[in-house]
Order: sequence, then structure tokens, then C-alpha cells
Amino acid sequence: MEESKDFIRTENYNLRLKPTGSRKIVNEFSNMLNKKVSYQGKESTWSYVIFLKVRELAHYLTSKKDKLDFVKPEYEIERIDSYDIRQKILNISYVYWKKLGFSKGTLHYMKQNAKSDKPFTLNAHVLERVNKWEALVSSQK
Repeated sequence: MEESKDFIRTENYNLRLKPTGSRKIVNEFSNMLNKKVSYQGKESTWSYVIFLKVRELAHYLTSKKDKLDFVKPEYEIERIDSYDIRQKILNISYVYWKKLGFSKGTLHYMKQNAKSDKPFTLNAHVLERVNKWEALVSSQK
């Protein structure tokens, strides 16, 4: 079954988000706000840090505070396509990949993505198998 698209085209050719698409966006944003970050010596959620930063901005604008710092804490983006993952993909042999239950074509396109400088993503089950491959190879040494 094909997954429904998250956008619809209106009569005047504008794109609109379907409720399923908007739910995905809201869920991702909610997950981001609930992630923990170290700020002022404590572990806080991003939602609370944003609240503190808005309050800091208000104090700055009302001259209650002389300095404004939006640099700390720094938001770090978790990327799947790290150098290590790219190297793992490039080192996987087609024989082992087939043993893990994937097609040769899947690995071929993953290797093409790993060779390019462009960012790419991997499905969770594919990433899990890439990591299993590393465990399989290290256990055979």
C-alpha cells in the first residue's frame, strides 16, 4: 500500500498540508522541544531554554539587562550521514549485505550517496543493519 502524500493541490494550484502532514511536523517539533540540553549547569528541555531566552530578550528590551546571549546553548543537529557511517557503507561487501537480507541495488545506491558530499538519510531499519554488519565483521576477526 502506498503511503498517502502529505500535500494536496488546491483549485488555484497552491499546495496545502493535509492533516497527516501537519501532525508529522507538529510531532517532530514537539520531539525537538522535549530534547534535553545542558544549560546553566542543569539539564533542561529546549522548550524551557527557549522560555528563558525569551525572558532574557524581554529584560534586554526593557533595559533590565545589559547583555544578550543567543549563542549558548548551541543547538546541535544529529546527522545520520556522519563520516563513520559513510565509511561503514563504503566498506560493506555485497555478499555480507545480501546475508543481512537486503538487495544489491539498495547497497549500490547507499554507496553512491556515501561517496557524494551531499547529505543523505537512512531508514531506521537500514541503519540498524549497517550497524549489525559492523558487529558481524568485528566478531569474525
